[in-house]
Amino acid sequence: MPTAKRKPSTLGALKKSGYGIVSVREEMRRNLIALIESGKPLFPGIVGFDDTVIPQIQNAVLAGQDIILLGERGQAKSRLIRGLVALLDEEIPILEGSEINDHPLAPVSKMGRDLVAEMGDDAPVEWIGRDRRYGEKLATPDISIADLVGDVDPIKIAEGRYLSDELAIHYGLIPRTNRGIFCINELPDLAERIQVGLFNLMEERDVQIKGYRVRLHLDVVVVASANPEDYTNRGRIITPLKDRYGAQIRTHYPREAAHEIAIMEAERRRFTDTDDRVAIPSYIKEIIAEYTALARRHPEINQRSGVSVRVSIANYETVLANALRRSLIGHEAKATPRMTDLPFMVASTVGKVELETMEEEREGRVLEDLIKKSVLNVFDRYFSVGDFDQLVLAFESGSTLETGAGMPSKEYVKTLAKFDGFREALRKLKVGDEPSSVASAMEFIVEGLHLNRRLNRDSVDGINRYHVSAPPSNR
Repeated sequence: MPTAKRKPSTLGALKKSGYGIVSVREEMRRNLIALIESGKPLFPGIVGFDDTVIPQIQNAVLAGQDIILLGERGQAKSRLIRGLVALLDEEIPILEGSEINDHPLAPVSKMGRDLVAEMGDDAPVEWIGRDRRYGEKLATPDISIADLVGDVDPIKIAEGRYLSDELAIHYGLIPRTNRGIFCINELPDLAERIQVGLFNLMEERDVQIKGYRVRLHLDVVVVASANPEDYTNRGRIITPLKDRYGAQIRTHYPREAAHEIAIMEAERRRFTDTDDRVAIPSYIKEIIAEYTALARRHPEINQRSGVSVRVSIANYETVLANALRRSLIGHEAKATPRMTDLPFMVASTVGKVELETMEEEREGRVLEDLIKKSVLNVFDRYFSVGDFDQLVLAFESGSTLETGAGMPSKEYVKTLAKFDGFREALRKLKVGDEPSSVASAMEFIVEGLHLNRRLNRDSVDGINRYHVSAPPSNR
């Protein structure tokens, strides 16, 4: 069996191999072209951006531009940026021991230049992976130039080096991602004096440390993220820095329910016992996605901070958890989320949305109204109220139906036999004979009829009683 080709371990061997000097922008561009030509996705797992955001990112990479992604929270900005790392080569050579990934053929640090001058072609070379070429920092007001660029290291001065000696410098995050990608999250939160310090990196492609004559000609792609509200507010980000980003790309929330549901499925926490035990009807997923979509348009919810996809994910997890809990308490083999599980979504939503008004208890009422509206909208996509004339007639004859988050599924199956008009709807929802699925579908149907004003509902101590009130007597 042939052995793998050994990578060059010295500068001389690297020269003989024909390895050249390629900038990180050329490298990313070359790999992106190969990816596009092969038909493989640039951002596997990212949903809903195929015709909007991703083409713009591809254009920016092909143009060799620095990028800023503008979007509200929960729009996959960080994931997109981290996905760009896949456009870097799997491994690149650096001078062994270099803190700033010196290219063996063109070192930029004094340490690297001295090493090559001293050892020549015998200078040792090591190979590093993509992870060593990506740096990320969340912008906060307390970040200093030393954090990003570097500063004089007092320990090295104590060891006898001079202040003017470049070897006395402790490099910051940006130099340490030389020949790679550096990301600043929430760029407008960076203090103005630090933003000024990024000018040279963005335009001249070098950094200067304090007042010393130290110039590092770095090769770094700078990517940033920001909330549009902060980014466009005057004074939050200085105009010259804005001007240095070649591409400003606007992200967005999922524009289709199918995309929101795909993200919910991909991102929810998975446990083997839940996947084996809980069945999830399509209409439940649609209601959760609809709930988030309505929240993003609600006038009483602050849209400047956004309603993250994390709201959908957390609510999905909560509804599944309550269905599982019910099955455990009732010793049922299977569990299916119901309408009576939906109010538990309030607990997993309240910390993720901001109301425009601070009226006490208003938040809970707004979220409860959103649940009702989302159920109504999804019900009306599946059914016409006229489909249930026979069922409503049974209620008008005096029949009632009780539901509850803790009610055993077998109770619903017993009730089903007493009503005409459920069977066809259950077939349309593709519900079989599993009791938990029957219970879920029955709750969906009667709640939909209630929200369409065909049934009345009384709620006492967690039990909902659906009925049709007797008409007033004509005395």
